[in-house]
Amino acid sequence: MPLESLALARGTVDRVTEKRTDTEWLDAAWQDPGTRVLVVSDGQALVRADDEHVELVFVPPRQAPPGTRFLLGQDADAVVYFGVAGDLPDPPGSPDPSVPGSPAPAPSPPRSPAPAPSVRVASLREVGTLLGDRDAGLLTHAVALANWHVTHTHCPVDGAPTVPAPGGHFTVCPRDGTEHFPRTDPAVIMLVTDPDDRCLLARNAAWPGRRVSILAGFVDPGESAEQAVIREVAEETGIKVTNVRYVGSQPWPMPRSLMLGFRADAPAGQAISVDHDELAEAHWFSRDELLAAVKTREIALPPPVSIARHIIESWFGGPLPSTWGETLPPRRPS
Repeated sequence: MPLESLALARGTVDRVTEKRTDTEWLDAAWQDPGTRVLVVSDGQALVRADDEHVELVFVPPRQAPPGTRFLLGQDADAVVYFGVAGDLPDPPGSPDPSVPGSPAPAPSPPRSPAPAPSVRVASLREVGTLLGDRDAGLLTHAVALANWHVTHTHCPVDGAPTVPAPGGHFTVCPRDGTEHFPRTDPAVIMLVTDPDDRCLLARNAAWPGRRVSILAGFVDPGESAEQAVIREVAEETGIKVTNVRYVGSQPWPMPRSLMLGFRADAPAGQAISVDHDELAEAHWFSRDELLAAVKTREIALPPPVSIARHIIESWFGGPLPSTWGETLPPRRPS
């Protein structure tokens, strides 16, 4: 069954790809005080949060810091959104009436004032599930482009510093004229089940505590995604799988991956043999065993922002508690 409502696969803003090279339109949009600019730095942005919701903090173009600029899109109300890879602005202390969505003027304090929304720095990983559809899409898009611009500054042909195109979705080498586009690394992530419908979960050797997830790995050059699933499972656990089937995808711009989700079947009679390079351990879990292990904090599942969590819950048949952020004790010996 296809996955739905993946946290980082949402969005309501039209990317208006036809405008990315329209310099006149881009300049006019940047001069418009109603345009909203999302500043991102090291995968983070300013958010405004209260007890009920979280939203992005935008600035007008005139308040945007120096940095690489890129077009994010235009919404149904004709509001244009840009991103800028630069230093984050200080949390706003007063409203800017020229920016829709900026803080409202503080009212006269009532007798029992409600807590004021706080503005703070947050990462996409931290708030991806808490943002609305529009903001989740904008932040995912902006973080992906900012990461690429920060890490790909020179032409791979002759080493010259490249120049961002007006819309920020490609760069040009001033020496040889070659164009360079954002890099996206495809990776497969898969839930493997055995004939008893138990799922295979593993702990990465670099993860602390008892954090576990489904298997994942990058697609090799000249390899299909389905071939990558078969190869990665065999390399990491010694398990051979069949019936590989696609379930959904989600961008993961930390820094530049596209996660391709799959299910696969493991025929009976196979023993797990972890490589001890990438994985520290791997185990089969029935639904009852998984729920019990989570409740007793023997293991911690991936956070809701990840596609891994959604694939696991799709197999499980409903939501599961998560203790990913906790420090858990070592697993008890079997």
